[in-house]
Amino acid sequence: MVGAVQALVAGHGDTPLRRIGALANVAALLNERLDRINWVGFYLTDESGDTLVLGPFQGKVACSEIPFGRGVCGTAAATRQSQRIADVHEFADHIVCDSESRSELVIPLIDGHGMVVGVLDIDSPMLDRFSEADERLLCEVVSVVTGALYP
Repeated sequence: MVGAVQALVAGHGDTPLRRIGALANVAALLNERLDRINWVGFYLTDESGDTLVLGPFQGKVACSEIPFGRGVCGTAAATRQSQRIADVHEFADHIVCDSESRSELVIPLIDGHGMVVGVLDIDSPMLDRFSEADERLLCEVVSVVTGALYP
């Protein structure tokens, strides 16, 4: 999967629109390749630097903005650390965008200057869907994405 992501993002980091297109293709690829998920996509940091705005995704209608520090996505952005949540209903500040989602994996996108430029968010209707191996693989995917699109 990492090689396929590399092919999708290579040479697309030079303009904002080309980045969006590459992120859309990465979301589509992940949606095709990952089983037992119901949403995958990117939230991107807005100009203020403290809010995530909905970016390219695959799945149901989603929350359009998430402040840093709120919910699983905002926590990943604020702490700059991946969040692997076995049961989102147990997460104290969970923001419900789709009531069918039960577990979630969110990985921050950190650019070459150390800034959080967004997050990769993946939801599943299954409890405890994401393993440590999934997290490692998707962190590698995010590393490829940020290296190519946000050096």
